[in-house]
Formats: sequence, C-alpha cells, structure tokens
Amino acid sequence: MKKYIAEFIGTAVLVVFGCGSAVAANSLLNGQADSPLAFSTLLIAFAFGLSIVAMAYSIGNVSGCHINPAVSLGVFLAGKMSARDFVGYLISQFIGGIAGAGLLVYFFGSNESLGQNGYGEASALGTPAATAFIVEIVLTFVFVLLILGVTSKPEFSNVAGLVIGLTLVLIHILGIPFTGTSVNPARSFGPALLAGGTALKQVWLFILAPLIGAAIAAVVHRYVLTSEE
Repeated sequence: MKKYIAEFIGTAVLVVFGCGSAVAANSLLNGQADSPLAFSTLLIAFAFGLSIVAMAYSIGNVSGCHINPAVSLGVFLAGKMSARDFVGYLISQFIGGIAGAGLLVYFFGSNESLGQNGYGEASALGTPAATAFIVEIVLTFVFVLLILGVTSKPEFSNVAGLVIGLTLVLIHILGIPFTGTSVNPARSFGPALLAGGTALKQVWLFILAPLIGAAIAAVVHRYVLTSEE
C-alpha cells in the first residue's frame, strides 16, 4: 500500500508544480512582447523536470517513482513489474493527477487553465492531431527508453533521478510548442477532466499516444538493447 500512496503523492506533486508552473508562467508573461514563448517554455520544462528530480529522491526508494502510467506500462512490459502492481500504480497515478488538478483549481480560483495539453487550435503551433499523435509517441518512446536503460544499471542508481529529470526537461523543450507535452496520461487526464471542454475532448490522444510510445520502448529495451546473459 505504501508504494501506491507514494505514486499518488508523486503524481499529484508533478501536476501541481509542473502544470501549476505552466499556468503561472503563461499568466505572468501573457501579452508581454518582450517575453517570448521560448522563455516560458524553458520555465515550464524545468518545472516538470525538477518535479521529477524532487520526487525521485523523495519516493523513489518506496515505489520507484514512476508517477506516470506510460512509465509503469514500460516497466511492466519489460518484465520488471507484476500485473497487480501495474494496476495499482495506474489507479494511484490517475487519482493523483486528478487531486493535483483539483489543488490547482483551488490555488488559481478557476478551471479555465490547468496546464492541459492540446492540439490544433489548442496548441501553440496549431499542431494537427496526426502530428501531435506522432510527437507524443516519439517523445514518450525516448523518455521511457531512457528510464528503462538507466534504472537497469545499478552503477547509475545514485544519479538516475537527476538523469531522468533532465531528460524530461529536454523533452518538454521540444514538445511544449507542439502539444504542451504530455508523455504522461495521468498528468494529462487530471487537468483535462477538471477543465472540461476542448481539453477533455482531446485527452484521448494524450492517453493513447504515450502508452503506445512506452510499449514500443519496452519492446526495444527488452529484445534489442538488453544484453543476453
């Protein structure tokens, strides 16, 4: 039970600090001609990455700090997690994402902007759905492949959280203009559920695409990159 509670807390923290920073940055910089989109992108990217680093060293020893259904799927398909834990983690993560989004509604006094993901007119670049789908698959593939690789080597255990967090920063720097960057169904579902409207209609993409990317990463890690004994 402790690991499920840890996953709930970790996912909620990721949404509060990651998505919350996105809402705050966009609100503060909105309409300021001397504050380009690239600046807010960096702020948001580092907020998500640092949230992962903080949680990795807080709950990593309890649950492994997945705080992402895509990561849990990758770990499960790589043969490193039981089906029971996989289901328990998913439930905890989605509830944590909703709880985090609920705190943001309370903090900002509105559900209009919760750092939700989007495509088409809901994205900075007006990204078509098909392109957004591929972007999320590729970004999640890279993220989960890195996690499976770095956590499979005991010598990297002390720096794994930092490496994963910095990789998430990199992924957000590229992905934010296209989709806002999901690579995490729970992070997307909580804000979309409470924001409703377009975000809720589009959230299917940010659930399905990351799961596909994670599955591909697990197959590549398990059958291509893992050294045979």
